[in-house]
Amino acid sequence: MKVTVKLFAWLRQRLGRPELELELPDGATVADLQARLQAGYPQLHLDDGDVLIAVNLRYAPPDRVLGEGDEVALIPPVGGG
Repeated sequence: MKVTVKLFAWLRQRLGRPELELELPDGATVADLQARLQAGYPQLHLDDGDVLIAVNLRYAPPDRVLGEGDEVALIPPVGGG
């Protein structure tokens, strides 16, 4: 199945593009996607747990099963004050 991964802020800057399309096996979860991204794009540092993941505009837990055509957003922490 194909999913679209939207990148924001410094994640977008590190890859130099706003989104990725990934092919995943049926039944893949958010955790599977995160592991795949970390293996393929280690510069994203997704293993530190700071990046939130949303699927189809809703925050998603690691065990959320993905479906064909889902839109996944990687949302890094923001600072300011």
